[in-house]
Amino acid sequence: MYQITNQLRKIGFSINLISNIIKRNNYKQEFNTQEYFCILLTAQDLTIKVSNIEYKIAGGNAVFIGPQKDLIINDAIGKEIYAIGFSAEFYDKSSKDSLFLNSPVFFNCHSEIFTAPYFGNNKYNQIILVERLLKFQDKDESLYISAAHNAIEGLILDAYLHVENQPTEKDERLEYVSYANRFRILLQRDFKTAKKVSHYADALKITVRRLTEMTEYAYGKSAKQLIIEKVKFECEKAIKFSNLTMSEIAFDLGFSDEGNFTNFVKKHCGKKPSEMREISA
Repeated sequence: MYQITNQLRKIGFSINLISNIIKRNNYKQEFNTQEYFCILLTAQDLTIKVSNIEYKIAGGNAVFIGPQKDLIINDAIGKEIYAIGFSAEFYDKSSKDSLFLNSPVFFNCHSEIFTAPYFGNNKYNQIILVERLLKFQDKDESLYISAAHNAIEGLILDAYLHVENQPTEKDERLEYVSYANRFRILLQRDFKTAKKVSHYADALKITVRRLTEMTEYAYGKSAKQLIIEKVKFECEKAIKFSNLTMSEIAFDLGFSDEGNFTNFVKKHCGKKPSEMREISA
């Protein structure tokens, strides 16, 4: 989305004024959301261009933008407009989270963005979101992460009130997004026991090639890459934050033995599990 902050890189979440983001990037107004999801809180009117399509956003709306989007923000300098950035790994903790994240709120085949009114203004943003989150951050990082997750969930729930339930015309793009979303929901449920693309393709009753085409369209990544990223994230989290032994972690995450677990972590994380635990200690 922009020059990644240490916080976004470390925990997968950040909230910043768009003015500050632009200034930090030498006043460049062109960004790419990369692998991150983005919510803009537009307490004031804003014009943005997403994937070369211009949108005029009225103040009082939240704008939901999915990953891999090219974004130009034209008139945000001096305005109190906040950008929330977060990774799928940060938010996606349960099947319910997967359902929210992989929905028309972020993946809409009829528009590059989803816009919905939110129940806030500049004062709300500053006090309820920013200052409240900073208090949690000063107290405890785990509390901060929980508060940030809850803030994102509240915004998505508000947006859900404005998702149309009417049936839409058959559209290949909608089909691609729908299958890719269902894959992510299945992945959240089955990643410990199923690490092959064929498992998810069979569950969705499509071919492996078709599933890969769909995830590349929706996420810019193959189904295999998404499986590896999910397992990698869960491995890192367990190594750094749990008190389980490496054998216990390997068993819990569905590896056949500790050796396969160690090889996977070394290949995809660049360090042995024991080295990662020493660094985080």
